[in-house]
Amino acid sequence: MNVLLLRPRPHRETIGLQNVMICEPLELEYLAAALLEAGHRVEIVDLILDRRPLERITAQFQPRLVGITGYVAHVNVVKALAARVKALVPGVWVAVGGVHAEVVPRDWEDPAVDFILTAGGGRTLTALADALEQGCAPPAEGVWNPEDPVRRPNAPDLSAPLPWREGVARYRRRYYYMFHRDCALVKTSYGCPYECSFCFCRQVTGYAARPVADVLDELETIPQKEIYLVDDDFLFNEARLAAFCGALEARGIRKRYLVYGRADFIAAHESLIDRLRRNGLRAVIIGLESADDRELDRYQKHSTAQTNEDAVRILQRCGVECYGAFVLGPDWGKDEFRALARWIKRLGITFVNLQPLTPLKGTPEFGAWRDRLIVPAEEFEKWDMAHLVVRPGKLSVRQYYWQMTLLYWKTMANPARAWGMARRYGFLETLKLSLGAMRVNWQYIKKIVRGK
Repeated sequence: MNVLLLRPRPHRETIGLQNVMICEPLELEYLAAALLEAGHRVEIVDLILDRRPLERITAQFQPRLVGITGYVAHVNVVKALAARVKALVPGVWVAVGGVHAEVVPRDWEDPAVDFILTAGGGRTLTALADALEQGCAPPAEGVWNPEDPVRRPNAPDLSAPLPWREGVARYRRRYYYMFHRDCALVKTSYGCPYECSFCFCRQVTGYAARPVADVLDELETIPQKEIYLVDDDFLFNEARLAAFCGALEARGIRKRYLVYGRADFIAAHESLIDRLRRNGLRAVIIGLESADDRELDRYQKHSTAQTNEDAVRILQRCGVECYGAFVLGPDWGKDEFRALARWIKRLGITFVNLQPLTPLKGTPEFGAWRDRLIVPAEEFEKWDMAHLVVRPGKLSVRQYYWQMTLLYWKTMANPARAWGMARRYGFLETLKLSLGAMRVNWQYIKKIVRGK
């Protein structure tokens, strides 16, 4: 069976990180690998980068099944894309999936969507393709049934075939994460062992890690030097990380890594962080979230502002870049924004990601803030972790966006920071990133002007 896998382009209203990063669609590569192993014919099309008309794509490939993945901000985009596919290819089946579909499948119900995949990934999609090809009923496990809405445990498949990276070869050199150009994605574990109140990860699957030897085998197949390890938390198991370093050293694998990690782990394992740095660790994305212990407690971080500071200092001593992610509280006023700006500048954090608290469906925060939502749940494109979706307690919406923009300007978008980045990463790379950041900034300026 011909199976077309699509990554959708974001809605124009979505404040898109695609302006500063476009990573390969690893989830589609995993799906494709499973389908190919079962004997199906597969094509992956990345609509963020591919400018071919959908009419030409479908006419050339003649799919019988189309799979589309996306996050919460893509729901309406995916539904519209599914309707277009149905209009272009009579009789085609459309299946949708992704982490939001696994946790809140009802949001994806639409006349143009035939199947919503809620578990199993490539295993489920392959079983579905097999059943459709043979004229059988779709599999019961992993496919949404509104008559039986009970969620089943979603166990990750650690035996899944390696992702089919050849499927995105035409786009390969256009994938990047900020200064990590020609960047390949690798997933070494699934799920997150922690329970932060605002986070979606624990709602999707339990934590499970791939054997280190399997990860190293995969790394040896990847020609790219820049590797983004997309685990929800790579810096978790000390013994596993030591084994990872030992295996890299034994096999002589020399690459550069970007990973996610928690501040408390970094603060407690400086020597291990330094060993990881010697084996290629280049940058860590840390969910610092706040410089206020009360907020950290509310988010169930089980950490402190001092621990955050210790982690940042350790990364700096080890020569590892820190990408700090922060959650901006709905009840913040000007004083809280100014205090965070001072804290970031005092610590010298170069890269920050500022996210207004976004109480996603399926997380404990959704119920806590439901009565103060100012963005309807069905306006999915605005649930992008960048829009203000909760009514501010001290500021107007316009003022809140203005304070966010000022915070970015104070901490990142200033001549001193730009000059430092140019010296470290080169003028051209800094210019490209700056232009992308300006496009994001323009989206916020429009929010300020509109006041919504």
